Amino acid sequence: MSEGVKKMDTTKQETIPLVELVYRHKIKTDQLPKIQKSSDAYKILRQHWNNDTINLKEEFKIMVIDRNADLLGVSTIASGGINGVVVDLRLVFATAILAKASGIILAHNHPSGNLKPSKSDIDLTQKIKDASAFLDIEILDHIIVTDTNYCSLSDEFLMGG
Repeated sequence: MSEGVKKMDTTKQETIPLVELVYRHKIKTDQLPKIQKSSDAYKILRQHWNNDTINLKEEFKIMVIDRNADLLGVSTIASGGINGVVVDLRLVFATAILAKASGIILAHNHPSGNLKPSKSDIDLTQKIKDASAFLDIEILDHIIVTDTNYCSLSDEFLMGG
């Protein structure tokens, strides 16, 4: 090795975990779908739900939206069992922040086909709304999805204060 050239010690680098933030945005902004009402969201959500499991297990997804009502993406946050799913708010907001979203539409399915929001559905919505205030991210709606229909908590005035 010539003088003045030092060998880099990579052993320390290999022991430090790497954190990567990845958001793949392959569509031109002017081609992003608009979400202007709950039926727009439902149509796109159904395209992202597996028809083979929608009546089997609960899943929780979010739609990330920009200030122009453009859909930036749909992300599955959690997959659960027949009667419920555990939602980690850190994953919800990490996804929204990564996509630079100004709004979120929450969504989960009811394998039973029952469209009536449960108390825990309403409580979760409020919990996420409370947390979102600190990040200046608006919770636009929470949609309960079945294989044939949907319920929008916003349309039903169940989004709380």
